[in-house]
Amino acid sequence: MQRLILLLVVFSCKAATAQELFVFTEPASNMAAKSFGFRLNNYLMKETDTKGTNYHLIPEIMWGVSKRVMVHAEAFLSNRNKSFVAEGGLLYAKYRFYSIDEVHSHFRMAAFGRYSFNNSDVHQQAIDLNGHNSGYEGGLVTTKLKGKVAVSASASYLNAMDNGKEKFVYGDKNRQAVNYTLSVGKLMLPKEYTGYRQTNVNLMLEMLGQTNLGSGNSFLDIAPSVQFIFLSRMRIDAAYRIPLVKDLSRTAPGGYFVRLEYNIFNAY
Repeated sequence: MQRLILLLVVFSCKAATAQELFVFTEPASNMAAKSFGFRLNNYLMKETDTKGTNYHLIPEIMWGVSKRVMVHAEAFLSNRNKSFVAEGGLLYAKYRFYSIDEVHSHFRMAAFGRYSFNNSDVHQQAIDLNGHNSGYEGGLVTTKLKGKVAVSASASYLNAMDNGKEKFVYGDKNRQAVNYTLSVGKLMLPKEYTGYRQTNVNLMLEMLGQTNLGSGNSFLDIAPSVQFIFLSRMRIDAAYRIPLVKDLSRTAPGGYFVRLEYNIFNAY
């Protein structure tokens, strides 16, 4: 009976916020306290010069430290240099500092930061701490949930460092950039909840942009996606990232993304 009550509580929380589990961005909401999550992030990105496809595998561990704090750790592996090798890792933390909670509605704000280390060659002016550049990032994110629709926006400052012995070859004035995102998600199914075993289906649309503070060049992508949540703890995301503005050079700006995720609630 206690196990059933726990699963129902977890389900009710997940059902209320499922549509803000965005694919490419993190909302201001956190995962449940005392929980762990495990992800396999898979990127298939098209090279603009060679017309080949890069595969990036990013395993990820998530920890819900408390209702206000969560931490992620990632590892980077890819075949971009013709052999599948480990290239680095990342630490991410988020602190939710503001929340207004109502029935079927909430507004939340959080601060986040990440530190990334990478030993691959620096091959593009755009700064990407998720598998390409060493550096650090700090920013703010706000999320509004109303009924079955969630909207989230973020802005952050990035600083790229050398990738170990691999120097940042685009000049010191181009090491800083600003990221900005806008994400919208809607819960499509189920139309009415009857139990935690129901599958959630969410549709997402995200805008992902960056402006380099030195050159002034920018990129802007649009990323539609579909998301499936099974038994309130297993998740599959499928998305396609499409470049719209291409002033800031990238070697592989567009492609497919697939994520597998499993969560353990009330782990301790």
